[in-house]
Amino acid sequence: MIQHLACILLLLQSPARDVSEVLAGVQTANDVPGLAALALRGDEIIAQGAAGVRARGESKKISLDDKFHLGSCTKAMTATLAAMLVEEGKLKWSTQLFEAFPALEARAAEGWKEETLADLLLNRGGMPKDLDADGLWAKLWTAKGSPEEQRLLLLEGVLKRPPLSKPGTTFLYSNANFAVAGAMTEKLCGKPYEKLLDLKLFQPLGMKSAGFGPPEGARGHDKQGKPVEADRRADNPESITPAGRVHCTIGDWSKFVAFHLAGARAVRGLAPDTGTKLLSKESFARLQTSPEGPDKGYAMGWAVNSRSWGGNLLMHNGSNTMWYCVVWIAPEKNFAAMACSNQGGERGSKACDDAVSELIKLLLEPK
Repeated sequence: MIQHLACILLLLQSPARDVSEVLAGVQTANDVPGLAALALRGDEIIAQGAAGVRARGESKKISLDDKFHLGSCTKAMTATLAAMLVEEGKLKWSTQLFEAFPALEARAAEGWKEETLADLLLNRGGMPKDLDADGLWAKLWTAKGSPEEQRLLLLEGVLKRPPLSKPGTTFLYSNANFAVAGAMTEKLCGKPYEKLLDLKLFQPLGMKSAGFGPPEGARGHDKQGKPVEADRRADNPESITPAGRVHCTIGDWSKFVAFHLAGARAVRGLAPDTGTKLLSKESFARLQTSPEGPDKGYAMGWAVNSRSWGGNLLMHNGSNTMWYCVVWIAPEKNFAAMACSNQGGERGSKACDDAVSELIKLLLEPK
């Protein structure tokens, strides 16, 4: 009887649709070396595929087992980590910058005193998008200390000048906001950000391939389309890891995306619970709500908007100029789609957008 039941369950499981052939057309049309894409219904992968090569000019095919650089899609992970630490009582959304770094207050320019963790994660921290002032970006590239020391160097450099706007008031997309938020988590918890993210997020979600910096295997490609070796030059400085240096397979990334899809459905009353014990519905609401409303603006690591095919959505993209990725979450459809390429710039962006569009046509639009 048990064996018979197991056979029935196996038959009922529908394998994910292989969309590699569709992606091959997208990859060729956009002239990117490699491309992978995946779609979810709830926490089930319903379509996935890969096309192209690991490095232009080489024959080895890119696959779903390859790791892709997620760029700024790391930001939602940093915000999620912060929410977990808030629930544990180690942080508050209202925790101020100088509560974490009291020694810096006396040396900081005017205007930073009211800066909070929530301000930073909403990209309303008043920190600059461009870190070139006073040669800071060049210093970060050559810094040799630990990642924690490098983030402190970034923070000290930013605090030399007043905020560009009063913290909490004006949206300005900035890697510095998230780098500093990550620095606050490690300072107040006594563990490096990288270890915290692995312990609190990657391990519980089963994201075994997740790591930081340029991945091994497939290569990112520069503006000219040439493969770049996976060394220090193949990614941004370690100081901004909380803003954009995570890599993993697209399948492991989908575990994080499914986590937020479940949370979004609970927040919107579309599901009875979050489907996870890692985070409360209230925390998901905080992470996914934009101060500008339900269909526009920026939440904590998520852009908020709407589309006719999916209703009110969460989305984000990411790139370190050598890789590109994008994800769309449609809670009302219990659906998410994501794509990754080992090519940055306009070609990578368009290839990933086209790949997601193909998934939506295949899986959501009426035939």
